[in-house]
Amino acid sequence: MTTSTAGRPARVPQEERTRAMRARLLEATVECLVERGFSGTSTTLVSQRAGVSRGAQLHHFPTKNDLVVAAVEHLTEKRGAELAAAARDLPRGRRRTRAVLQMLDDHFTSPVFTAALELWVAARTDAQLLTAVGPLELRVGREIHRLTVELLGADESRPGVRELVQATLDLVRGLGLANTITDDRRRRTKILDQWATTLDLALQEDT
Repeated sequence: MTTSTAGRPARVPQEERTRAMRARLLEATVECLVERGFSGTSTTLVSQRAGVSRGAQLHHFPTKNDLVVAAVEHLTEKRGAELAAAARDLPRGRRRTRAVLQMLDDHFTSPVFTAALELWVAARTDAQLLTAVGPLELRVGREIHRLTVELLGADESRPGVRELVQATLDLVRGLGLANTITDDRRRRTKILDQWATTLDLALQEDT
């Protein structure tokens, strides 16, 4: 514990305490979305899990929609940083394409994807939630597409390459969706192995 020169515990600045409290609320919200779904997530349950008073929680996030959208955005940014870190460790050469697909697979089977999926389903019939979730998902989708193009070394100025990259993302996202119902790891592995071979051939033909 940090102490002052007099040996007493140093006071944590209010801004830091607030940031830490918000982080606990956001992490607890994602946990609830993954475990209980959107309908089973409540602001009361989140505040209890985070160890934050209801008053403090309502001060920062007045509605459930405010809370869940902020939570998924928070975890998306965190996952984006993790993806960037994973990208730096990708191998070069023949194994790279398969490693890129595995990195994407890890992303689309992660808790943040499950939490985001809960919001997509809820937003279908909730105009207010859709207004908040829509721009976030567009931004996330563009960033993952950009990163995939960069990691694969794909030249999207050539005919069909952009569609090939998008098909890759649609494929891995769809496999991640299937994984929310049952552990589909073995089938996913075989499909991604084959798709890596297909993708390598297509991109080589393009060069």
